Amino acid sequence: MKKKFLTTTALLCCFMVCFAIVADLTGKWTGNINTPDGQQIPVTYNFKVDGTTLTGTADSPQGTVAIDKGLINGNDFSFSVNVGGTDYPHTGKMYADSCGMDIDLGGQKVHFTIKRADK
Repeated sequence: MKKKFLTTTALLCCFMVCFAIVADLTGKWTGNINTPDGQQIPVTYNFKVDGTTLTGTADSPQGTVAIDKGLINGNDFSFSVNVGGTDYPHTGKMYADSCGMDIDLGGQKVHFTIKRADK
């Protein structure tokens, strides 16, 4: 009985830590996307986490767009933004103070890093 209680308590603590990590994605993150043609586009993401759902906005010199189809699974997340009628899928992995992200720019994947701007 004691072993079962300790195991249950340990699992509960693990879930709480995982939830706290996921919730930490909420906030403002900034970085630059280096496109295949050599352009550098400054971007700002304003993320909001609700359970496993990710919402918010993405800002660039082209304007502000909503984050669509946002999902979180542990430290991994994905979402899409629609710019001028074209969907741009994003995938990412959250670390302590940065996120490594990949964006699909019409069949070409581009990797970039964003950092927390509001801490």
